[in-house]
Amino acid sequence: QVRMVASGGGSVQAGGSLTLSCDTSGSINGIPGVGWYRQVPGKEREWTVDAYRNRTTHYADSVSGRFAIAIYADRNLLLLQMNDMRPEDTVVYYCNVVPSTPRTSWGPGTQVTVSS
Repeated sequence: QVRMVASGGGSVQAGGSLTLSCDTSGSINGIPGVGWYRQVPGKEREWTVDAYRNRTTHYADSVSGRFAIAIYADRNLLLLQMNDMRPEDTVVYYCNVVPSTPRTSWGPGTQVTVSS
């Protein structure tokens, strides 16, 4: 499996923007779908946004209209542009293939903190 590691987290004020990056250990060209997940400590990791090779994208209701996924397959790079951020966006973000399975390997994630 291609290893995907998220980075770029940090602190931002409510209403602000942040862009996360996802570096992969190999080509993502052959991967049907990639995306972002997020996890609140003590809760299960949840799907947030995905993009497929047929260029379709899907967003969770909680981020629709505020977040945007971008894929640069030639650089094996995945981005998540987050705008109009809210305190409830304070979570750890992960990038990985979609859908994930119990055998999916996860990187450390990147922490985002939004202050009101």
